[in-house]
Amino acid sequence: MRWSTAWRIARRDLNARFKGLRLLLVCLFLGTGALAAIGTLTGAIEGELADRGQVLLGGDLEIEVWQRDLLPEEKAALAEYGRISGGTRLQAMATAGDNAAPVELKAVDDAWPLYGTLTLADGRTVGAPAPGEAWLAQGAIDRLGIEIGERFRIGTQELTAAGVIADEPDRLSEGFQLGPTVIVDVALPHRAGLIAPGAMYQSKYRVAFEPDRDPEAVEEALTERFPEAGFDFRTRDRASPGADRFVGRMGEFLTLVGLAALVIAGIGIGGGVTSYLEARRTSIATLKVLGATSGDIARIYALQIAAAAVVGSVLGLAAGLLVTPLLSAALQDLLPVEGGFVFAPGALLLAAGYGLLVALVFAATPLLRARRFPAMALMRARVAPLMRDRTALGWVLGGLAGIVALVLLTSRQPDLAALFLLGAAATLGLLALLGHGIRYAAARLPRPASPLLRNAIANLHRPGSSTGALVTALGFGLSAFVLLAGIQTAIGGNIERRVPQQAPDYFVLDIPRDRVAAFETLIRDDQPDAEIRTVPALRGAVLAYGPRDAMTRVADLEEIPDGAWGLRGERGLTYADRVPPGNAVVEGEWWGPMWAGEPLVSVDEELAAAAGIEVGDYITVGVLGVERTARVANLRRIDWESMGFNYVFVFSPNVLADAPHNLAATIDLPEGAPTGPLLRRLVREFPSSSVIEVGQILTEARTILGQVGLATFAAASVAVLAGLAVLIGAIAAARAARTYDTVILRVLGASRRQVLVMQLAEYGLLASALAAVAFALGSALAWLVITQLFEFDWLPDWSAMLAVLGAGLAVVLIFALAGSLPLLRAKPAQALRAL
Repeated sequence: MRWSTAWRIARRDLNARFKGLRLLLVCLFLGTGALAAIGTLTGAIEGELADRGQVLLGGDLEIEVWQRDLLPEEKAALAEYGRISGGTRLQAMATAGDNAAPVELKAVDDAWPLYGTLTLADGRTVGAPAPGEAWLAQGAIDRLGIEIGERFRIGTQELTAAGVIADEPDRLSEGFQLGPTVIVDVALPHRAGLIAPGAMYQSKYRVAFEPDRDPEAVEEALTERFPEAGFDFRTRDRASPGADRFVGRMGEFLTLVGLAALVIAGIGIGGGVTSYLEARRTSIATLKVLGATSGDIARIYALQIAAAAVVGSVLGLAAGLLVTPLLSAALQDLLPVEGGFVFAPGALLLAAGYGLLVALVFAATPLLRARRFPAMALMRARVAPLMRDRTALGWVLGGLAGIVALVLLTSRQPDLAALFLLGAAATLGLLALLGHGIRYAAARLPRPASPLLRNAIANLHRPGSSTGALVTALGFGLSAFVLLAGIQTAIGGNIERRVPQQAPDYFVLDIPRDRVAAFETLIRDDQPDAEIRTVPALRGAVLAYGPRDAMTRVADLEEIPDGAWGLRGERGLTYADRVPPGNAVVEGEWWGPMWAGEPLVSVDEELAAAAGIEVGDYITVGVLGVERTARVANLRRIDWESMGFNYVFVFSPNVLADAPHNLAATIDLPEGAPTGPLLRRLVREFPSSSVIEVGQILTEARTILGQVGLATFAAASVAVLAGLAVLIGAIAAARAARTYDTVILRVLGASRRQVLVMQLAEYGLLASALAAVAFALGSALAWLVITQLFEFDWLPDWSAMLAVLGAGLAVVLIFALAGSLPLLRAKPAQALRAL
């Protein structure tokens, strides 16, 4: 039979509404749609990060340095490569009347921005403001309670609010901010008394290159020319490493979850195709009687299944494209993604490829099984089930190889992807073994006295039972419920449980050392029971580390070791006589008070492990251009959730005490204490200091984590829907046999209630046996996602997870009941004549 003839027969036999293949359509629609939306959105964001790198960074190359301006020779070196723009970034306090607000002060020169344009809310495109004026974010205007044209104060200077920022071109590259942005002229921090020796500020210089210049080569040349300068570089290719890392990691996770949903749905596809071919059993036998070969049968029904798979995949791709603008609008304020439709051919082809390969893997077995047997075997298949066709194994293995190749070739993290594939295979194997175990145990259980329960148990192990498919369906479905609950409650636990309980009320930066007593007195006068902790605050870069005679220079490293983030750029440094609160020495010994011996340093144990630093090694840091070397005296374990001052490097006082620096402080007020009067007094008495309200930080953290939680919720919801589709497929695949069983029971006198009770007992026994396995599997997967991928603490709400599992069991029973109701409407005479 030619392919055209096979298609003519297939098209005539195929219902226009794809009756019988709707489950395949739904499963492919869910999985392909999820992958298309995830791939399109991720690709759009990554494309924006790559294409708009110059605008997002504000230059081709950026140099950051803490607590100092660039030296004249350093500026001259930058000017050799193109136009430069410089300025400072620092935390400050803005006041207007009785209102005060912490702001992110951005002082820029007349050359800013080198790329892109600053747009104000009134439509003007502007550059740096004139002296005495400022551009403010809407949040700053709202918190200060002022209008455009009104005056406000920063430090010792009064400024006019000259405009509201609508679009700040390099906003994303500035990173996480502790307050709304206020843009001022480059000299304002000096005039306002905010910059002095020891003040905590950051100088940023951007360079717009001449054509055809490589940023990486310039970075290497500047590093070699100024090896001790402590420069932190960023190039247009990595304008926002944090956003790029977040998008990549989240995209990887969502892609794997979407693929998991598609694999889960694939089991439903297999069940749906089995059910469809079972319904076509007589047609297949008739075609064979009329002379059709096994190859002809395979062509006809493969074309039907392929047509349904293509339609389901195309609908899924269309849904993914339609959903992307909604996701873009939701993330527009957080990430660089434009609204409207985004067409990413690569992502769509990849999603379609996954969908069709999954359809091949799970549809091959029932299709090839139906084509191989003679007409008489097909006629009697309901009472004498068909044996498996081993030739399907080659198709299945080929499809699996294609899926594995696609995953590994398109993944940013092949190791993670390979781990996921192994986990999926192990899960399928575990559920298959569990299905065999349940059948084995059911066959050897004592026979209950109740005939309904006895028949329910017999249905679990009798020949032709669908226990294996049901175990897979229920296992994945219930595990998806628990996974969703575990991720959501753990993210909520990170937001609500730890941080608010342990966080102080205020952080205060840049307290002059000679005014610490006045600072504490001011707070005690207002709140006698307040807890105050002050620490020296400096910035410095690690220049070298390791054994004294063989120290490794950080500038010579081709790549910073994974997890050794403290070696990258300048970091916070401090010194102390005692072990900081929330820290514990795990190796070595702490120096005593008033230490005057060899310069010593204490290092975070996780950083030390990542960098290979041991007790007895030496560390050299550059502070304001001066090298300081200290021996590693001990390693500490840090409680990062304490929300206090946590430093990876804590030095003995004789290392850093003579360097210019100010102090930082945390203030913890008694519960219910008013905060407004104290905040206003601090701003008035310490105009050069910055007061940060922790509540604002927590609000930002809740927003970001909430968005992460929403993304995981949406992705995991697709997996839950896929699990439910698998359950429907398992019920549909067994419907023909169930109809025959139900009719026989009805003929023998069973009532409808008894048949329903029997069905519910069977599904209830299966679900109960799987509940513990599903809970353990879903919890383990949620733990991996939370701790290994998102690097959060594992803080789930176990009671909520158990409640969700209970709800999942109820949903399973409801679906089982819904699947059994049509069986009760079967007419005995008609069903018996169909045998």
